[in-house]
Amino acid sequence: MSISFAILFDMDGTLLQTEKLATPAFTRTFEQLQRKGLWDGPIPDEGEITNLLGMTIEQVWNKLLPDASEETVHAADAFLLENEIQLIQERITDLYPGVKETLQTLHTQGYALFVASNGQEGYIDAICEEYGLKPLFTDLYSAGRFSTKTKNDLVAKLLNDYEIKQAIMVGDRHSDIEAGTTNGLITIGCDFGFAQPGELDGATIIMTSFPQLLEILSKIDTITHNQT
Repeated sequence: MSISFAILFDMDGTLLQTEKLATPAFTRTFEQLQRKGLWDGPIPDEGEITNLLGMTIEQVWNKLLPDASEETVHAADAFLLENEIQLIQERITDLYPGVKETLQTLHTQGYALFVASNGQEGYIDAICEEYGLKPLFTDLYSAGRFSTKTKNDLVAKLLNDYEIKQAIMVGDRHSDIEAGTTNGLITIGCDFGFAQPGELDGATIIMTSFPQLLEILSKIDTITHNQT
């Protein structure tokens, strides 16, 4: 399968307002670890958790569970995924304004859309299922699904698997911009997610709301999109 042009989206802080989900999910997870006697350290606060969003789950536990046993990390994986899925189904959070409508428009226009996230496979799948996004995406790529170590590697795999000739990477963290740039993509930084000042430096374009993507795409004349 060969695709002439595609748009790759990060999930947390780009499509989903994860800040409303992450703190309760991680708090519940650490409380469960403590009750099981698997962790006696502190429960991370909201700032610590938010700063780690966008990392792979392995990187997250390296930060939050330093020197933890394999049993503890394995339990943390399971607890966190269970808590995230439950909270997603409770609709404790939502997509950013205009996300679904914009994705629907792009899909109708014939764009090949992908998720490229460092999250766990079940987490990404649950979000797309709950918010009815699955029919809009060609595929859902995640670090959890492919055991990639970095966003650079995940994006490279996606581009290679689908033989994508040109693409745009849309995301809110430095890792998204780096992954796009490293792989020769146009990058669109989302300045409504978790980005810290200067974090989106190097992005081709910055947008401050998700629906702006439609206008941006119409003005990008350095690429050609052949609709099928």
